[in-house]
Amino acid sequence: MPEIRNYTLNFGPQHPAAHGVLRLVLELDGEVIQRADPHIGLLHRATEKLAETRTYLQTLPYLDRLDYVSMMCNEHAYVLAIEKLLGIEVPLRAQYIRVMFDEITRILNHLLFLGTQALDLGAMTVFLYCFREREDLFDCYEAVSGARMHAAYYRPGGVYRDLPDSMPHYEAQHTRSAGALAEMNANRQGTLLDFIEDFSARFPKCVDDYETLLTENRIWKQRTVGIGVVSPERAMALGFSGVMLRGSGVEWDLRRKQPYEVYDRMEFDVPVGVNGDTYDRYLVRIEEMRQSNRIVRQCVNWLRANPGAVITDNHKVAPPSRAAMKSDMEQLIHHFKLFTEGMHVPEGEAYAAIEHPKGEFGVYLISDGANKPYRMKLRSPAFVHLSAMSELSKGHMLADAVAIIGTLDIVFGDIDR
Repeated sequence: MPEIRNYTLNFGPQHPAAHGVLRLVLELDGEVIQRADPHIGLLHRATEKLAETRTYLQTLPYLDRLDYVSMMCNEHAYVLAIEKLLGIEVPLRAQYIRVMFDEITRILNHLLFLGTQALDLGAMTVFLYCFREREDLFDCYEAVSGARMHAAYYRPGGVYRDLPDSMPHYEAQHTRSAGALAEMNANRQGTLLDFIEDFSARFPKCVDDYETLLTENRIWKQRTVGIGVVSPERAMALGFSGVMLRGSGVEWDLRRKQPYEVYDRMEFDVPVGVNGDTYDRYLVRIEEMRQSNRIVRQCVNWLRANPGAVITDNHKVAPPSRAAMKSDMEQLIHHFKLFTEGMHVPEGEAYAAIEHPKGEFGVYLISDGANKPYRMKLRSPAFVHLSAMSELSKGHMLADAVAIIGTLDIVFGDIDR
């Protein structure tokens, strides 16, 4: 009898490479993938529907939980859409703070991509290095918002509060000597800006370390070169954006082509790939981390020199200060109305998109003049990229499916929204 070599295999739904609940049904000829059918729906968050029953401000924390690796970037697109409908101006200092935290978030996202992609393909050390740097950036999140991940820091009209004057310190423990404790807290003696500046000064050396381990590593190149190749024409036809598009050689970046906030004042380069494979996309993300670090340094320098307001003074949109609210009855009424009834947004519709770490993340809002969105629709880059999984993986080996899922850089809260 001839040997039967065709298999239908369940990949998942618990595979760690998926960053969520992906069930991939693979049709195999031996170990060669003929078709990959992604099944989503196991993690349905219903964020778009929940928004219809929440005030505009109450919906904001749900955005953090979509792509829970790029929290503040999700918030950014949402508040931009609300600001378009309201027609309000955001203070310049708030715009710089937003841009700085967008780029900190981009580094956070790419560090997770790099660490988990390396782990999926068999490299352990890079994962530990990446998470070491992520801890410092989470400390920045915590200092400014009180939360390490789900910050809910951006607000329609600006940001929740100004940058703090101090950083949290490591505390004494029986496992830490006094010398070790002093060393751990050495760069935490000043303000948050001091800490971010210190991080941005040492981060390029960290990226060099990642590249030393991976870029010319022959095993890494065997697992990534020529895997998941997408031509520039096909990438555009599939609706790719972000690194998935730039890795194929298309120089499209919303920060440069359709600048928002203060990106038109920033000096940075847009890296692009040549071959459109997994290895090129890795190189693009590595260079993006360097460019994000460059933007962060520019923001730090500007913010040091330019104090000012960080949220609009329109109290129909943003609350009055605590001091004003406790001493003035009119401000107390503004505060009470804003946090119970919420803001009323004029009738209309608006779409706002940002250059999210994973691609173009857009929020489409329809308002009927009430205090809640009439409809909210999210444009998730990861959803578009996952839809190409079958095309990218056809003809590759079973082991390459992990590399392709990793290079898509997907998070399922974002896809199954």
